[in-house]
Parts: sequence; structure tokens; C-alpha cells
Amino acid sequence: MNHESSAGRIVVGVDGSHPSLEALGLAARLAPALGCTIDAISTWEYPPEYAGYVPLGSDNFEEITEKRLAGAIRSAFGDDPPAGLRSFVRFGSASKILVDAGKDAAMLVLGRRGHGGFRGLLLGSVSAACVSHAKCPVLVVHDEDGKNIH
Repeated sequence: MNHESSAGRIVVGVDGSHPSLEALGLAARLAPALGCTIDAISTWEYPPEYAGYVPLGSDNFEEITEKRLAGAIRSAFGDDPPAGLRSFVRFGSASKILVDAGKDAAMLVLGRRGHGGFRGLLLGSVSAACVSHAKCPVLVVHDEDGKNIH
């Protein structure tokens, strides 16, 4: 993933879940203090069960993801998104894409658990992978029973 600026970006993983909306909001509060813009990134992959049943490239997962990202940005900011906010939809593993996007960013911000995964995990698999492999600082926004812990 090629980005024009380096440390002037905060990358936010967005899947439309409440924790990812909180991550967007927190990034918007941090960005001015750090002199950063925000890159909101959503990812998609073909579900494993599709491999044998649906010809690849024949469904609208990318379009659904684009709409989910646009809706999440509207939910987080209404009609007033932060200046310089950019949104991207990428095909592939969320953790790999976010780690790559964060390699030259000031920070990577994620919700602790989003769509999918096992509710019993202390840290979601995407968050855990990003914390382990990102080259930039990673801020994980926790959400317990709808109450935020920052």
C-alpha cells in the first residue's frame, strides 16, 4: 500500500462494529494533537465456504464493504468527518493489510473485537496480530458491555 505521507497518518481498522466506531472517534481526537490525518481502512475476503461453490469474483463483497465503511464514517462523524480523512477498501487478510498500512504511520488504532471471532478472547485475533507485528505504535480501544475503557 503506497501512502504519500508517513508519520502524518493515523491508520484505523474499520469493520462497522461499535469498537471500530470508537476507534475512529478516538483517532479523530488524537489526530489534531499529533498533526495527523486519518486513513480509515476496511478489508474483505471471500468466505472459506465460497471456494468450492461460487466462482471467485462473482459476488459483491467489495461493494458491501465500501458501503459498510461509508456507513461507519457517517455513524462516527455525521456530516462532519475530520479534514483529510481518507477511506480505503482492500481485499485480503485484515491483520496483514493493517500491519502493512501502518508500517510508515504515526499510529494504528483498532477496536478490541469487531465482527467475527470468539467473544471469550481477551484480544481479537486482528488486534493481537497487529500488536505483535506492526512497525508503529498500536492503540487498541477496549469496549466492555458497551462501555469504553481508554
